[in-house]
Amino acid sequence: MPASRTLLFALLPLFASCQVFTEQPSDTVAEQTRLQGQLSLQAGQLLFTPCREQRRFVIEDAGATDIEAEATEQLAGSSEALFADVRGSLAASQQVGVDGQLNLQRVYRLHYQGPGCDDPNFKRTTLHASGQEPGWSVTVGGRGLVLERQGQPPLALPYLEERLPEGRLNLTSEANGQRLELWVAPQRCADPKSGAVQHLSAELRLNDEVLRGCGYYGGARSD
Repeated sequence: MPASRTLLFALLPLFASCQVFTEQPSDTVAEQTRLQGQLSLQAGQLLFTPCREQRRFVIEDAGATDIEAEATEQLAGSSEALFADVRGSLAASQQVGVDGQLNLQRVYRLHYQGPGCDDPNFKRTTLHASGQEPGWSVTVGGRGLVLERQGQPPLALPYLEERLPEGRLNLTSEANGQRLELWVAPQRCADPKSGAVQHLSAELRLNDEVLRGCGYYGGARSD
């Protein structure tokens, strides 16, 4: 099957905040909602509290995401709550002391560091990828991408997106003397410094340099 291509031009607009949103219905996600919030442990049980709410939902790992092992390991050595960006459906629970149950289907991010519930860029971001040593990040929106590198000013570029088999993406750009390729694939990816976990592995090829990192889909993408 030929890969679909969409050519997108111009620069990223100012980003606006959004913490909880429901995507357009589809056959697979019609009853699911994307949620951001905090994970905490209580009596060995994993609980989810949506951003700016007091309600607590017990986690039911319906999508076999292995979140309990992942989050419990990180929470065991910290008194802080763990930020979580997930997809699932909320339901009633007969368990005492909780407000319901989160039937979890997908995990986008787990981390301590970063803006979390206060991320001003989430709503209009379709894809974000970043890496370390040297530090770099690529933020993609509906009208362009912004490349940021350690010690250099942000660079806004047009790009071409190619959707590949098995959920992979390739973004390319040639402008301002730069040749950029960003490859992402649906694969668990952990930052070796912060311990943050994201659902995409990423590779940035900038001219002759190859940089690796992790990524996640933003609120403007329905994948």
